[in-house]
Parts: sequence; structure tokens; C-alpha cells
Amino acid sequence: MQAAFAVVDLAILAFFLLGPYLRSSPSYLIVDYIIAAWIGLELMVRAVAAPSLRHWLARPLTWIDLVLLVTLLFPGALFNFAFLRVMRLWAIGQSPLLKEVLRRAGCVSYLDVVRAVLNFLVFLFLMTGFVYTTFFYNREGSEGFIDALYFTVATVTTTGFGDITLPGTVGKLTSVFTMIIGISLFVRLAQAIVRPHKVTFPCPRCALQRHDADAVHCKACGEVLNIPDEGS
Repeated sequence: MQAAFAVVDLAILAFFLLGPYLRSSPSYLIVDYIIAAWIGLELMVRAVAAPSLRHWLARPLTWIDLVLLVTLLFPGALFNFAFLRVMRLWAIGQSPLLKEVLRRAGCVSYLDVVRAVLNFLVFLFLMTGFVYTTFFYNREGSEGFIDALYFTVATVTTTGFGDITLPGTVGKLTSVFTMIIGISLFVRLAQAIVRPHKVTFPCPRCALQRHDADAVHCKACGEVLNIPDEGS
């Protein structure tokens, strides 16, 4: 069952990423509304299963899916906001399903790295989509999107070639925001790759969450730990 949900999520994500190229297809709206029905069903199921309406509304995934649902229900009027659909990738990265898939593949130790990669990609494509719809939307073909992606990557990496710049005050503020958040996520990704692997296991005495995978005692309080492993 979990594998089936993973396949559905990946198919939805593929549709979101390929949306600009599939929009002219006669079946685009059919698939669009099918996905809208699926996401609406997911929202209702989670609302029923939640302890309270407040708890349901407090979940970031709820608001992400609500935004996605609106863009799917009104694809013509809100197509410029379709780039927000990439947030679905962030939701997949935060779900327990990702950890379960990595565990079955024997790669659960790479969970932090995978999530850092997904967070970086989500921000990259969110900013690319915003820059494209705000500054390059009128350019023909894929030229505008490529320019937006090129500008975003150059800004996030602080390369700053200067051959493509964003005009006006909004453009300058967009560049500043992209640099500050982008370089932070880039550093976070680098840390996740190079730092020693740790596991999440609450210490029964002091509740310290992160420990070395082979830790016998908690570094904070000395409590004896019994960390389960994957048998490897």
C-alpha cells in the first residue's frame, strides 16, 4: 500500500514538473482534475483522522495541499502560480513514507542528506518559478524559463555573472532573498553530506535526540542506550 502511494505521489510530481509542456495537450485538464480530486480526497481523509480541526490546520502539509488544490481547480486563471506545486516535493521529503522507502532500500542513513537535497531543489525551483512568472513570462518558448533557472542558480551559488539581472526594487529584493536563503540551504546540504551519520533516538533520561549510530552511552548524561539498528 505504501509503495502504491509513493508511485502516485511521484506521478503527481512528474505531472507538476512537466505541466508547462503538457498544457496544450487535450488530456491536460482531465489529468489536472483527477489529481485535484485525489488531493481533495487526501485532505478529507486527513481531516477525519486528525484529533481536531485545529491540529489538521496546524500541519504545513494541509496548507500546501490547499494551495495546490486551488491551482488545480482553476488552472487557467492561476497557471502563473503553478510553480507553487513544487512544494509537493517538500511534503514528500517530510513524510514518514520517505524514511520507510529508504529503510527498505537499506539507505536510511542517508535520510538527512536526501531531505537536504529535496529542500534545496524545492527552493531552487520555487524561486525559478517566481522569477519566471514575474520577470520572464513573456519570452517565447522555453527561453524565459531557462533564463530564470540560470539567474536563480547563479544567485544561489553567489557566482553573480551579471549578464542577467532583475530590474527594479522588486528584482533587487528578490535577488537578496534568493542569496540569503539559497546559500543557507546550500551550506545545510554540505553539512548533511560531510558530517558523521547520527541516528534519532531519544535518551530516556535527558531526551537528547541525536546520537552516533554505535553509541552505548548518551554523551549528555551518560545514560546507557539501547539503539536499535538495521542488522547491518
